[in-house]
Amino acid sequence: MLAPMSETNHEQAPADAASADADSGAGGDSGAYTESGAPKRGGIKRLSELGRLVGLLRHYRGRFYLATIGLLISSGLGLVYPQAAKYAIDTGISGGSVEELNAVLGWLLVAFTVQALMIWVRHYLMSWLGERAVADLRSMVFDRLLTLSLGWFHERRTGELVGRLASDVTVVESVVGSDVSIALRNLVQLVGGVVLLFVVNAELTLYILMVVPPMTVGVVFFGRIIRRMSKAVQDRLAEVSGQVQESIGAIQTVQAFVREKRESEVYRGGVEAAFEQALSLARWRATFFSTVSLTFYFAVAAIIWIAGRAVVRGEISPGDLTAFLLYTGIVASSLGSIASLWGSLQRAVGATERLFAIIDTVPDIADHEVATALPSGGGAVHFERVAFHYPARPDKPVLSEIDLRIAPGETVALVGPSGAGKSTLTSLLFRFFDPVSGRVTFEGEDLRALRLSELRKAMALVAQEPVLFSGSVRQNIAYGDDTATQEDIEAAARDAHAHTFILGMPEGYDTPIGERGVKLSGGQRQRLAIARAILANPRVLVLDEATSNLDSESEALVQEALARLMDGRTTLVIAHRLSTVRDADRIVVLDDGKIVETGPHEALMAQDGVYRRLVEHQLLAET
Repeated sequence: MLAPMSETNHEQAPADAASADADSGAGGDSGAYTESGAPKRGGIKRLSELGRLVGLLRHYRGRFYLATIGLLISSGLGLVYPQAAKYAIDTGISGGSVEELNAVLGWLLVAFTVQALMIWVRHYLMSWLGERAVADLRSMVFDRLLTLSLGWFHERRTGELVGRLASDVTVVESVVGSDVSIALRNLVQLVGGVVLLFVVNAELTLYILMVVPPMTVGVVFFGRIIRRMSKAVQDRLAEVSGQVQESIGAIQTVQAFVREKRESEVYRGGVEAAFEQALSLARWRATFFSTVSLTFYFAVAAIIWIAGRAVVRGEISPGDLTAFLLYTGIVASSLGSIASLWGSLQRAVGATERLFAIIDTVPDIADHEVATALPSGGGAVHFERVAFHYPARPDKPVLSEIDLRIAPGETVALVGPSGAGKSTLTSLLFRFFDPVSGRVTFEGEDLRALRLSELRKAMALVAQEPVLFSGSVRQNIAYGDDTATQEDIEAAARDAHAHTFILGMPEGYDTPIGERGVKLSGGQRQRLAIARAILANPRVLVLDEATSNLDSESEALVQEALARLMDGRTTLVIAHRLSTVRDADRIVVLDDGKIVETGPHEALMAQDGVYRRLVEHQLLAET
C-alpha cells in the first residue's frame, strides 16, 4: 500500500547512484580519448553534455511535445487515486452509500483507461526519441573513429575500446530511452504528492519530511563507497573484454601454440576477480538498501501510530488517513526514482562525455583549411630530409634524414633489416602520419597541403597479409570504387588471375568470403587484393612483402599479376625475395632508420655493404 502505481522501485536508487561516478569524476576517464591528450576531467558532471544529446532530437519536436503531454496526464491521474480512496471510505463505506461507491468505481475505471493510454503514448514516444538519439550518436562516434589517425589507435587496446564504447552507448540508451521517462513521471508525482500531503494534513507531513535529512546522509555516505567499488567492477570488466578481443582475434596462434587452457585460465581469473568485486559491491548495496528501508518503515510506523491516535480522537477521518498513507507511498517511491535518476544521469553524463570526447576529437591527420587538389602527373614522390618517431615513443627515432626522390613510373625496392623503417616510410607516403621534420611531396606538392582523400585515392597498397572484409568477392574487389561496374570488376579479376577461381566458387562473384577472407587460400586472398588495386587504378603502388608467404605456383600467378599492375606506375616494393628486388629499377637500403646504400643489384653486390651482407646471410631469399 505504501508504494502504489510505481514503475520503478526506490531500491534502484543506491545502485545507480553508486555507479554515478564510476566512469567519471576523480576516478573516471572522460577525456581519455582525446587525440590531443587533454587531461582527464574530475568533479561533478556537467549536465550540458546531456543537453548536447537532447539537442540531437531538435528535429523531432512534435513527438517530444506529445510525449510530454502523455507524461503530464498519466502522472497527474496517478495523484487522483488516493483522493478517490478517501472519498470512497468517508462517503461510501463510512456513510453506507452504495451509490457513492459505484460512482467512485465508475470514475476510477475511466481514469484507469485514460492513464493506460497516456502511459502507452509516453513510453512509446520516449523510447522512440531515446533510440533515435542513441542511433544518431552511434553513427556520429563511428564516423569520427574512421577519421582518427593511426597513432590514436596505436595508443589504445581495440578490445577495451570496443567494450567501453558498447558499455557507454548502452548506459546512454538505457537512461534516455527509459529511465528519464520514468523519473520525470515520478518528479511530477513527487511535487504533486508533497503538495497534496500538506492539503490532507500539514502536521503529519512535517513528521514525514523529518526523515529526509538522515536518509540523505546515508545516501552520501554509502554512495561514495559504492561509487568507488562500481568503478573498480567496470574497469575490471573492460579489461576482461579486451582480453576476449585479443584472444579471439589471434585464435589461430592460440590454437597453434596449444594455449587454449592458459587463455581460459586468464579469462576465468579476470571474471572471478570481477565477480569478487561485484559481490563486495552487492554486500554494500544490500546494507544500504536495508538501512534506508528500515529507517523509512520506522518512520511509517510512527506516522501510523500518530495518525491512528488522531483518527480515534476524531481529529481526522479514516479516509484522510488512507489518503495520507497512499500519498506517502507515492512520495517515497518517487523520491527513490529521482535518486535513481540522479545516479543514472551521472552515469549517462560520464558515458556521454566520453562519446562526445571522441566526436569532438580533432584528427592529427586532416585536410588543411585551404587544401589543394591533387596535381596531375605520373606519380613523382620526394622524401626531403624526413625524420620521424612514433607519437608514443618520442625517444626512439624511426627515420632520420631520409632524402629519396622517386621518378614517375620508377620501381624502387626498399630493403633492410627488420625495424629499419621500410614500412614506416610507406606510412608517411599514405600520410597515415606526418614527418616530425622535413616533408614528403607528391608531384612537387607537400602532402600536408593536398586533399587527403584525393591523395590516398591516387595510391594503392598490396600487403603481405591483405585485409579483406566479410562481404562478397564483388564487394571486396570494388571496395575502393563505388562506381565500378560488373565488367570493370571482372576485368580487374582477370588481370589479377582471379577470375577463374572466382567462377569456381559456389556463388561466383557473390560468394561470401568470411571474416578477413578466411574461406580463401593465401594466394586467392592476395589476388583479390591485387584486383582491388588494379580497379583503383593508382598512380603510386606500394607492395609490402606482397609475395613472401605464397607457394611457388601461387607466387608465379601473383608475380604476373603484379607485373601488369606495376607497368607504368610509380612503385615502392618492400621485399625479402631477391628475385623481386633484382627486377627493381633501383634498390634503396635502409639500416637503423637511414638510407645507407642505393643503386642497382649488381652495383650493390660489388660493394662490401649492408645489401651484400643481407644477400650472403640469406636475409634476402633467392626464391
